[in-house]
Amino acid sequence: MLIHGMGLNRHMWQWILDDLAVHFQVIRYDLSGHGDSGPPPADCTLLDLVAQLDGVLSGLGISNAILAGFSLGGTLAQAYALERPTTVSAIAVLNSTHRRDPAQRAAMRERLEISRRDGPAGTVDAAIERWFTDSFKERNPQVTDQIRQWMLANDPRDYATLYRVLVEGDDAILGDGRALADALVDIACPALILTGAEDANSTPEMARTMAASIPAGRCEIVPELRHMGLAEDPATFNAALIPFFETADAARQNR
Repeated sequence: MLIHGMGLNRHMWQWILDDLAVHFQVIRYDLSGHGDSGPPPADCTLLDLVAQLDGVLSGLGISNAILAGFSLGGTLAQAYALERPTTVSAIAVLNSTHRRDPAQRAAMRERLEISRRDGPAGTVDAAIERWFTDSFKERNPQVTDQIRQWMLANDPRDYATLYRVLVEGDDAILGDGRALADALVDIACPALILTGAEDANSTPEMARTMAASIPAGRCEIVPELRHMGLAEDPATFNAALIPFFETADAARQNR
């Protein structure tokens, strides 16, 4: 199950999908307020996104899945593994944040206010600047144009609502009253944490600390890439993801 990031949609996985589909049954869906999904509740929280994912899986008759989430989707994958542990065999967390420092929190709150005022148009250009390496942007304007179109297609009100969930990040409170960041020690399944070496918001330090907090966690850093590294170098991401998924799938079948 592939879970996209803030402002994007299920099609963001297109760069790695074909190779994954050779090995696995792959399912993508749109988070609330994105793509073809309906709007989120006005007071949407991370637990509302857990409930949406519950509905997707149960509606498809799936009782157990491996989750891969990008950015906000990675935060959701962690929360789902804690809230629904019997339903998850493994998680892959791509380019997600962990315990932002005060400066990072302040920058996110500033972007939240911009999103409330201007919708996705207020943040899209800066996002693309952060997400891709300069050389890739120059060589592949069609990719950055596609990302821009996806983001601008979001309803401004829904975008601001979900951006608040993104800003909350792993400070989100789970059903047992703990913050997500504090609960990672109880994730029971294997977890692969990946990010790009040049990802300024989902940093290698965050990824390493996150992986160290999860009992069966491990970390891989992809050299040179920024936030949307899976679009720049899908082969490298799949080289990490596919063996991890295969091992998790084999363990699930042997239980």
